[in-house]
Amino acid sequence: MPFVAGSSAPGGHDIAGDARGPVPIVIAEGVGRSFGDLVVLKDLDFALNPGEFVAIVGKSGCGKSTLLSILGTHDLGFTGSLAVDGVDVAAASRPELSRIRREVIGFVFQDFHLLPNLSPLENVLLPAVFSGLDDQPRIESARQSLLYMGIRVQDQPSSLLSRGERQRVAVARGLQGRPRVLLADEPTASLDEQTETMLFDMLDSLRREQGFALLSVVHSTRVLDRADRVLELQGGKLRESH
Repeated sequence: MPFVAGSSAPGGHDIAGDARGPVPIVIAEGVGRSFGDLVVLKDLDFALNPGEFVAIVGKSGCGKSTLLSILGTHDLGFTGSLAVDGVDVAAASRPELSRIRREVIGFVFQDFHLLPNLSPLENVLLPAVFSGLDDQPRIESARQSLLYMGIRVQDQPSSLLSRGERQRVAVARGLQGRPRVLLADEPTASLDEQTETMLFDMLDSLRREQGFALLSVVHSTRVLDRADRVLELQGGKLRESH
């Protein structure tokens, strides 16, 4: 269905916004995704409010990464309706989708997706370079983001970093440009408990400071306690997890 000002999003959120709460930054209604005969998502509803931390859990292969790819506007092969920052994704032009990916949504992958021969600074700046936006203020912002994440040696190849350091570089890249939403696909799956705690301490601090929403696929029960909401993906739909 189309998104109309004043209509209600899943969970009773008012798209236009009123005294009941903020306007959701991401709204999915009846979203489905199939690959041939394999149905991964089915009539899924979801709304993400500014500044909140929502954790998604579910069995391996249930479609969590597919859901994040759709919400991040990287996978456009879905059915149903999706609005990000008030934009109907299915009807958006290519430049508008590029703007959303550049300014609204940041992404952190489980396996980092860093280019090993590039330095941490170059990896953080890579999206800006592709967009023609690698100006001096962005370079300085990238340096400061890396410093905040504890990456002080920024000019050596990223292949020389530890796994924890590489993930912190990936987070700094995801937050470059101050997005309103950070999507994270099991960002601590390969990290030890101490490094996981440190990473989410940093994310929590940045989220309070910058006000972005965090939607993360989570496997660790330690992280779930930090979330405002925990949703389980089961049978192609999201359900409140208790």
